Amino acid sequence: MTQIVAERDLPGGRTLRLVHGDLTEERVDAIVNAANAQLVHGGGVAGAISRSGGPDIQAQSDAWVREHGLVTHERPALTGAGRLPCRYVIHAVGPVWGEGNEDANLRVAVTGSLALADELRLASLALPAISTGIFGFPKDRGARIIVDAILDFLSTQPQTSLQEIRITLIDQPSVLIFSQEFARRWPETGQTP
Repeated sequence: MTQIVAERDLPGGRTLRLVHGDLTEERVDAIVNAANAQLVHGGGVAGAISRSGGPDIQAQSDAWVREHGLVTHERPALTGAGRLPCRYVIHAVGPVWGEGNEDANLRVAVTGSLALADELRLASLALPAISTGIFGFPKDRGARIIVDAILDFLSTQPQTSLQEIRITLIDQPSVLIFSQEFARRWPETGQTP
């Protein structure tokens, strides 16, 4: 079941939503996968996307890596969505905690995903809490950086096609932390689930 936990209307008629739900069920133009550089979708968000979307996603990911090489923090990969209800999967590589320069690398992974969605002229995008699961990035720090990156992108790209950005999280601890981040920034709109 999908539940909107918090939302904020932003300039230009755009909306940022915090959603408690399954990313693989989001009916948006694209979802963002928290991927590794090799696009091997075995565990975490990537494994769930691959299982729900079917073998086409891994096959297209393998083809992308053969053609372009490893995915970097700055440049996400793009595949179709297989059986998912969205059109595309944007594969963003966030940092592994402890590898160095984690804050900057998380920021560019989020920004790169938004930029690719804008290049494709997409109106809606849902992303997970990149790097805060099996990659070990602290959730509260990740929440601040992810929301900062989204807001900075929207303010520097006022002509973006993106109208709705969702942060879609399946686990209650992540929802609570992101809800607290929304409430810290916008006390009138953030809610504690």
